[in-house]
Amino acid sequence: MKHKLDIYQNFLDRKQPKPGLFISNSTILFLAFASAFFPRALESLGAPSAINFLHFATVPLALVIILATNQNRDRRAINIATRLGYGLLLFFLVTLSSAMLNGAAIINCILNFLLLSEPFIFLIAIILVPMEHNSLTKIKKWFVVASLLHLFLALFQKYILKVETWHHLGMEGADRIQGIFFISGAGHVVGSAVSLSFSLYYLVTAKSQALWLRLTILLLSLWHLLVADAKQVLLAVMIAGALLFLVQLNDILKAIKFFLGGSVSALIFVWCVQNIPAFSPFTVWLRPEIYGSNGEATLLKTAAFRLVPDYYHSLGNWFLGLGPGHTVGRLGGWMLLEYEDLLEPLGSTRHEASRAVWWAVGDSWLGDQSSLFSPLFGWAGIWGDLGFVGLGVYLGLAFVVWQYVCRESITKLLLLSIGIFGCIFSQMEEPGYMLTMAFIFGLRWQELEIKRLNLQVMRYQDLGQSEPISDRIVSSQLSKLE
Repeated sequence: MKHKLDIYQNFLDRKQPKPGLFISNSTILFLAFASAFFPRALESLGAPSAINFLHFATVPLALVIILATNQNRDRRAINIATRLGYGLLLFFLVTLSSAMLNGAAIINCILNFLLLSEPFIFLIAIILVPMEHNSLTKIKKWFVVASLLHLFLALFQKYILKVETWHHLGMEGADRIQGIFFISGAGHVVGSAVSLSFSLYYLVTAKSQALWLRLTILLLSLWHLLVADAKQVLLAVMIAGALLFLVQLNDILKAIKFFLGGSVSALIFVWCVQNIPAFSPFTVWLRPEIYGSNGEATLLKTAAFRLVPDYYHSLGNWFLGLGPGHTVGRLGGWMLLEYEDLLEPLGSTRHEASRAVWWAVGDSWLGDQSSLFSPLFGWAGIWGDLGFVGLGVYLGLAFVVWQYVCRESITKLLLLSIGIFGCIFSQMEEPGYMLTMAFIFGLRWQELEIKRLNLQVMRYQDLGQSEPISDRIVSSQLSKLE
């Protein structure tokens, strides 16, 4: 009886607007997302560089507001939020302990924690909002518009602005095609990953839209990837697809579908590399001599794992690393240097370990060939900064998302792709990309949760599938249960 009561109450919570709010929670969520998605474009239009730090305030603030204004009774949402909350608390304590052990500045500690935990904070905020169909539809429309604007800007930069010819930007031609992330160091990769991830999500979930439209968006995102020379994005998604196939081997029908789809995709890809000039950049990886135990690619990619332990001064470094921002994550890799004028007055600290790895990059002839060979990548950064304990806690947070939030193949595929990107570069610490992924995961969880709740309400009403659910009916049934 209590379970039925909870179901009806959860349904009413989603249907009833929250009184007294100046701005809706769905708007708060989108503004928090926008604070990480648009700053690069705003900076290129003349906004101060400090705007890139705005999301560090808006995302936690969004969660605080939602916690203060919502009384979500959904046990599933509370369970997920609680698990992630305890995981984040533990992750913060590990980050703080690592900073104390290694003399890292408090600003290092705060920024490193936020860079890695922000997606989980945002995901908690999305899950705790008891959305109903209209509010979910509204926030999804905003998200779709923002994502399509990004894709349009990337193609506009290629064919109208011709940014490839803008030599004053100080990077190779195709790398300047970055969409909404114009202009940043690895914006072409981040932008391509956002386009492809969104288009895959839209293809699978936007069933109300015409198939030709969804396929067109997917093809445009693939073209964006090619013209931006962000080949590692396609590689990451393909490897994620192969891993998902292995994970779902226990489901024979799904395994067959993924095997057939993957095989056809792989054959098409190989043919394109061999026959279409636009795919020629992929040949930079097709040099067997650079791989192997003594290959240049292997030696460069693993440089951090050889160099970082040289700076350990106690056994504790194996467990807690060299301190937040002190090795090869996004913060220690280049953020402390890029924003030196803002962070140095706050007491930020840097470490010789990160400089040593950068020297290894400069000494290798592969150092500027592709980010695939870079030793400055996400998983190495977490391990270097926070040790095996920090790495284990972060993996635990990811497992909670896998187990409780990503409930179908498309979101599991995208979550696995994040893990693969973490083996390539520092994309796991790129706010624009990671909040996009958290937004996708949260929105899809809300969609499935609304469907589940509606089906349960209809089942407990004993009214049959033909009669619509209304507030009057639910209130009547709720009063009977009480």
